[in-house]
Parts: sequence; structure tokens; C-alpha cells
Amino acid sequence: MTIFRPCIDLHNGKVKQIVGGTWSGNAQEIAVNFTSEHSSGWYAERYKKDGLKGGHVIMLGPGNENAALEALKSYPGGMQLGGGITPDNAKDYLDAGASHVIVTSWVIPQERLDRERLATLIKMVGVNRLVLDLSCRKQGNSWFIAKDRWQTITKEEITPELLHELESCCDELLIHAADIEGQCKGIDQELTSFLGKYTNIPVTYAGGANNLADLTLVEKLSSGKVDLTIGSALDIFGGSLIQYQDCVDFNTK
Repeated sequence: MTIFRPCIDLHNGKVKQIVGGTWSGNAQEIAVNFTSEHSSGWYAERYKKDGLKGGHVIMLGPGNENAALEALKSYPGGMQLGGGITPDNAKDYLDAGASHVIVTSWVIPQERLDRERLATLIKMVGVNRLVLDLSCRKQGNSWFIAKDRWQTITKEEITPELLHELESCCDELLIHAADIEGQCKGIDQELTSFLGKYTNIPVTYAGGANNLADLTLVEKLSSGKVDLTIGSALDIFGGSLIQYQDCVDFNTK
């Protein structure tokens, strides 16, 4: 059954919502939808209070380590952590309270998935504590994994074969539709259906949600196999389209 998954996106130590496709190394180019007056710990404590599990904390660039650790401390074992994760720091974040670490760029150093690097990471953290982030951009009729702040489109196409292979390499998948993430223009229904058809492990989709009914839509399109993260549309992130409490109620119902 599809559920709502919470998130905490960190940029320069603050909880923010940005338009994913503008997240580059140039601060002047980043489109920020919302900057919160609340700390990462405030959000994590709220998620804990409301019984929301399997959410993710994403460090968007450097300068977010302390805020990330605050969130993990506030909700130990309740949230996954991604953003610059490598074998050098993965275990430290797990020890600090992350339920899983989320990885993209380190296992795709060039244009393709590096199986040796993936094996190294699995050996260090274990399959059951690893989430692979296959956030992607569409090229033609296919989706290709995007890395480096989603600015670099790799040659690694998300195919049924790749999804099947990775099922034995991680506990979950996280997939942002980077072309529409943060724009509140509606989910990528085609990608959602594709993921529901070809995945057999937990998958969280993010990107474009603008209506509470999107939770029911994702459930229908994926046969309940894909969960949904909602960001900029939520009232707790400055949005006016979806009430956070309604998402909490959706999970309990």
C-alpha cells in the first residue's frame, strides 16, 4: 500500500524547498521555494510524533552536516540520510541515528554504475541499510540517472533489467523526477507506472505532487508498490496545496 513519506531538504544548514533542476554550484541560479524558520530537529521531532517512518534527510551540498546530525538525533532510526555519502562517512551517519544511507554519485563516478564501488559500499554498510538514489531526467522516451546535483545526466538508463539487478543490492530505492521536482505541476505518471511495474522492493518517488489525491493516484498507478514524498506543496514547507495533517491521516487510514 502506498504511503506518504516525509522529507527534510537541507541547503546551507537551513531546511529549504528548492526547484530540483536549478540546484547547481551557482547559488544565484538556485530557485528557492521556501526557507523554514524551524530547525531540522523540529521537523524530525514532528515526524516522530506523528509516527511517520522511512522519510529522508538530504544534504544539498556542503555545510549541512550539523543540521543533518540534529535531525538524526531527534528521530534516531526514523530517517534515511543522503547527500555526499561515501564509504568514509557512511558508518558515522548510521551510528549517529540514520536508518539507512542514500547513495548516488559515489557508485556512479563516471557515466555508468560502478559495480565494484557498489560492492564495497554493501560490504561496509550492508544491503539492509542502503538506499540507492536513482533520481533521473528524461531523455526521449527513457529515464537516465542524474548525479552531481542532478546536473549531470549519466548514460545509465533506468531499465527493467537494472531495477531487477539492484533489488538484491539495496533495501530501497529513492527516485526524484528531477525535471519536475519542486514545481508542483503534478507527478510523472509514466515514471510512477514504470516503477510499479518493474520493482519488487520499496520505492519512494518524489517530484511534482500538488494534490492530496496524488497519494491515491500513485497507489493506483503503481499497484500500491511506490510511496510518495511531498515537498513544496505542503503547508509545513510554505505551500498551500496540501495539508501535512491530511497526509498523516492518509497513512493512518
